This record gives sequence, C-alpha cells and structure tokens, in this order.
Amino acid sequence: MSAGVPALTVLSVASEAVPLVKTGGLADVVGALPGALAAHGVAVTTLLPGYPSLLVQLEKPRAVHEWDNLLGESARLLAAKLGDHPLYVLDCPALFVRDGLPYADTAGKDWADNWRRFSALGRAAADIAGGAVRVRGKAQGFDLLHAHDWQAAMAAAYLRYAPFEGQAVPSVVTVHNIAFQGQFGAEIFGALGLPPWAWDMYGVEYYGGFGMLKAGLYCADAITTVSPTYAREIRTEAFGMGLEGLIAARGSAVHGILNGIDAAVWNPAADPSLAQPYTLRTLGKRAVNKRALEAEFGLAEDDGPLFVAITRLTWQKGMDVLAEAVDDLVAEGGRLAVLGSGDAAIEQGLQTAALRHPGRVAVRIGYDEPLSHRMQAGGDAILIPSRFEPCGLTQLYGLAYGCLPVVARTGGLADTVIDANPAALATGVATGVQFDGVDLDNLRAAISRTVALYRAPEEWKKVQKNAMKADFSWGASGAAYARLYRSLLA
Repeated sequence: MSAGVPALTVLSVASEAVPLVKTGGLADVVGALPGALAAHGVAVTTLLPGYPSLLVQLEKPRAVHEWDNLLGESARLLAAKLGDHPLYVLDCPALFVRDGLPYADTAGKDWADNWRRFSALGRAAADIAGGAVRVRGKAQGFDLLHAHDWQAAMAAAYLRYAPFEGQAVPSVVTVHNIAFQGQFGAEIFGALGLPPWAWDMYGVEYYGGFGMLKAGLYCADAITTVSPTYAREIRTEAFGMGLEGLIAARGSAVHGILNGIDAAVWNPAADPSLAQPYTLRTLGKRAVNKRALEAEFGLAEDDGPLFVAITRLTWQKGMDVLAEAVDDLVAEGGRLAVLGSGDAAIEQGLQTAALRHPGRVAVRIGYDEPLSHRMQAGGDAILIPSRFEPCGLTQLYGLAYGCLPVVARTGGLADTVIDANPAALATGVATGVQFDGVDLDNLRAAISRTVALYRAPEEWKKVQKNAMKADFSWGASGAAYARLYRSLLA
C-alpha cells in the first residue's frame, strides 16, 4: 500500500472458508482473501455461520453481540480468528446446529429452511457492516460489504431494503457459480423482514418466486465473477442460467477477477503431504511421487502417462464423458486415478471402468485433501473437461505442481491454461492442453494430444517448467479487488 492511502475495512460474508469448513473452491477463496488483501491496505473480517464442526475449532471465542429476533430466532455473534485475521461467527443453534452438511442433511437432501438460514446470515451481515451492531458498547461498522454466492447474497438486499440503525455501505457480490441461485417459493417473503416494495422484479422477486442470488445481484453496487471469460459467458443464455438479462443490464458494474491460490499451501517444495518435495530445478525428484501414487492407488508401474481427476463427479464437470473415454485412455497407454464423489451413475460408471482395467484405472469415492496434494504431485496430467467452469482451482494447483492441465476451453480454464498448439510450443509459452466442446470425440482427441506430448520428453519437460513458472498467487487478484473497493468508496 502506498503512503497516504487509507486502510479500508471490509466485512466478507460467506457460508464456508478454509480451514474451518469446506465443501468446494468457494472455501479456498474466502479463506485466502484476508491475507491477499492485507498487502493492499484492506483489513478483512470474515463472517461465517456457526456450524457445529466450525464451533469446536474456534480458540477462545468471545460473545460480542446478541440478537433477540434474527428472522425469528435468537443468535449471538462470536469473535475469533481465521488464521491471523479477525473472524465473526453467527452462533444461531436453531438454524445451524444440526447433523449433516452445511446445506443438506445426512441423506444429502437440502435443508428445507435454507432460505431462512442464509437470509439470517445476510441480515446479520448487513447489521454488522452498517454499524447497527455494537461490540463492547461501540458501533462496529465497515467501509464495505463483500458477499459470496447465493448463501450470502441477501446481505446486499438487506443493506438496500431493510430498516436498521446504521448506514448503507457499498456492497460487492461475487458469483462463484451462477448455477446455484437459492430459489424458493413466494410464500416465504413475509418472513424475511423486508418491506413490501422489495417484492418486485427489480428486487427480490424472481419468476414469481424468491431468488437469493438474483436479489444480491440486483442490489449490489458491484458484481464480480471469478474469471474474465466467465464474466462474459454469463451474459449469454448458454451460461447465464436465467440471469443473463440481469447480468447484461448491470453492464460495467460486472467485473471478472481471477481467483488466486495460496502459494504457502500449494507449494511442491514444502508440501508435507508429499513423498518427495521438489522444485522447478529438481523436477527429476517428482518421479518419487509418481511411484508413491501408483502404489497408493494400486496401479501398475510403467513409463506411460498417469492421468488424474480430482473433482465433483457431476455433469457440469464433464465426468460422464470421462467415464466414456476411459477405454480410449487406457488404449493410448495411459492410466487414470480419480478422487471425488457426486452423481451415483457417474460414480458407478467410473468404478465399473476400474473393474474392467485393474492396475490401469482406480477410483476413490469421497474427498481427501492431503491425497489431492499427492495426486497433483504424482500425476502427469490432470483432466478437467468441465462444461462450464467459473474459474477452477485444480488447474491452478496442477500448474504449480507440474501436473499439466487438460481442460475444456471455458471460463477460468480458458483464462489460465495456454494450449500446447504448434505456435505455443514453438514460442515456448504452452502450459497445458485445451479443447473445445465437451463430448467423447473431443476429449479423446485431447487425451491423444497429451499422450503424444508426453512421448516427447524434452518438449513435455519444457511445458512442465512453463506451468510451474506461471504465477497465479493472490498478488494481482488482491490488487484488483482493492482497486474495485476503492472505486466504490470514491
């Protein structure tokens, strides 16, 4: 931060953040933002829901505020730490203390009252950011509120519409995945504590129902998405999921800012999960991790390429097409290790493929963070055939670990991977393989191109080094967020 530039205070509200709670990449981003922005004169306090698994991890939390009636429930505000940065936790047992996952029960069914749970989170965030909450007798206000995805988007709507003893500060809503919108029936509107005029197509109403993300996108002073290409894509019918008209109407208020990765966590030179740390200069040591990964998955050792996939096993991620392509991948001399969970049919398809190809294909259903690190370090290439991908983080981890990304040309995948076409190879800038159109033929062709590149060891090594040199830390992205915040305050 340059001399004379005042520090900004930002309340970042989300439904998850590493290391406390994670169901996807949203948590990585929210957990990394405070550190990324601190270098640019922005002090971030994060607000999270008080899930049981989160509460037990807090060290010496302090109750600093109470609500007697937060959308019909009593609640407390706890102060703690998220790493070295301040953290607030909304402790509301009636809404958040229950068995299951953050958004669903033990059977995987969404909680029927998710509208109330996350509207309460948004209302609390608006109260805190606007200065209506008193902490130790003093008003606790912020310069700006930053809400993430549908679970937090109502914070922007409450800042605009809800009466409270505070002031309406500027708000930013980040769309991490526009496919998830928080849509509910119109009958719940009366319980939201909003004035009647908020029920309008230019407000929280959405095709006759209540839309949480829609409300936030309409009310926010600025909208960000997690890559420039995705910011353009969601203006179109193919990617906008019904919100393309609103996104297009917001015009210059929509910004695409790439996610970064935490280089302290994703660093092959100092990763405690690995069998053998390595660097750009000691790439030869990487082979130890490949052998260890083969053993861990029960795969046969050979000199062919080892592909990995670390993802949700869903249609969006193109995993149905990967299940179809397994036989071709094996026929090309490749092997495949998969880590993830999702649609039962896709899980079964991949597991059946593993039975057809013992020693060549292996599947782990579930998620294991240390194993995901070992797969990035031991795999030769990571397959990411997503039909749409707002940003993606696994390709960034792959670049950092020299595990070459094989990606569909969409969203953040298009923005972060340079295709190993003849021109890029000739000029020495390629970092992976891209392909257009997520179908069996195109994925087969991408796998064949990857195998051919792998069979040219010197060329492969050059591309690996290019990948590891790429800088996708939070430096540039943190600066972009700080500029956006200051422009709103100006």
